[in-house]
Amino acid sequence: MIFQDNIIKEYLRNVYFISGTACGGKTTVTKALGEKYGIPIYVIDDQFTIHQLMSDKEHQPTMNTAFRDADEFFGRTVEEYKNWLLGNKREQLDFVLLDLIKLSRDQVILCDLHIVVEEADKITDPSRIAFMISKPENIVDTYCNRPDHQPFNAFIHSATDYEKAKDVCEQTLTELNTDAYNFIKNSDYFWVERDNNRSVEDTAALVEKHFGWRLLNDFSIQKVQKGIELADELLTFIENFSWNDVKEHMAEMIREWKFTDWETMFVAKADGKIIGMASVMKEDYYPLPETYPWVSSVFVDEAYRGQRVSGSLIDHANQYLRNLGFKKSYIPSDQVGLYERYGYSYVRDITNYGGQSDHLYEKSL
Repeated sequence: MIFQDNIIKEYLRNVYFISGTACGGKTTVTKALGEKYGIPIYVIDDQFTIHQLMSDKEHQPTMNTAFRDADEFFGRTVEEYKNWLLGNKREQLDFVLLDLIKLSRDQVILCDLHIVVEEADKITDPSRIAFMISKPENIVDTYCNRPDHQPFNAFIHSATDYEKAKDVCEQTLTELNTDAYNFIKNSDYFWVERDNNRSVEDTAALVEKHFGWRLLNDFSIQKVQKGIELADELLTFIENFSWNDVKEHMAEMIREWKFTDWETMFVAKADGKIIGMASVMKEDYYPLPETYPWVSSVFVDEAYRGQRVSGSLIDHANQYLRNLGFKKSYIPSDQVGLYERYGYSYVRDITNYGGQSDHLYEKSL
C-alpha cells in the first residue's frame, strides 16, 4: 500500500522534526526543547533494535545485514558503507512514520531523526522541521567522545586495525554529510549551524522561534459562570476575535447567559488574559436532540496556536463531563484529521440547520 504525501503530512501534523548532519547538535537541542516544554521525545536511533525485530530479510534486507565483528563491519569499501547507512535509514523510515502517527494522535511529539531535504518534502511542512548542521570535520572523534556514544567507540576500537577502520568510517561519514551540509545550506529550509560559542539554550531558542513555540505564563483553564467578571472578560474576547461566523451568536449567549443546567463555557488564560475558549452544550447547530453532550465553540487566539491550547480546553471539558457521569462527548466539524488528534473518531455525516453537511465525531470518556 502506498500513501500519498498529503495523507502522511496530515497525520503527522502534531509532529515537529529536528534533523541535520552528524554532530550538528540535533539530539542536544531535541532534549533541551523536550524538557523545556514537557513534550515527549522520539529518538529514531533508540528505536532501531525494536524495528529490526519487526523487520524481515525480504522487505528490509539492509536492516537485517549481520556482521561478525568490527573487522568485517569496517572492512567494507566506502561506497558499500554509504549504501548500507542510506539503506538502513530508508527502510527504518516506514516504521518510524507508523510510530509517529500513533504517538501523535492526541499530543505533540518532538522527533530526532536522520532525514534529507527530499524526504522532508514528503512528510512534513517546512514550519515543522529544523536542520542542525555542522561542517563535516573530525566526525569520528567528535562522535566517539560523547558519553552516549561509548558503545560505538568501544566497537570501532575493537577492530584489529583501528586507524584503518577509523579512516573508512571518517571518509564515509564525511562524504555523506558534506552532501547533506551543502544541500541544506542552499535549501529554503530553516537550519542552524553549530557554533561552540553559542549556548545550548540560545541554540534551542532559535529552533523554538522557528516552530512558533513559547512558554505560556500562568496558563490555566477556568470555568465561566453567570454574572462574574470572567464572563465579562469572555464577552470582550468574543467581540474582538476573528471567528466572525459565530461572533454574534456567542456574544448573545454570554450577554443573556443562555446556558442551562450543566451547560457552560471554559476559557484558557495565559499572560493575564483569555487566549481561548470552549463550551459544553446540550444541543449544537444540528437537529439531533438524542445526541449530547457537545464540546463546541473551540477557538484559540491566532497568536497562541501551536501550543496545544485547544487540546487542553477539550481535555478539561471532557473531564467536566466525565465527572457529571457522561460516557461520551461529541464534536461536529467540517474538517478531517483535526479532532482525531484529540482522541475522537468519525461516526457519520450530519446535516446542520443551515442544510450544510458536517462530520460527527465522538469520544468515549
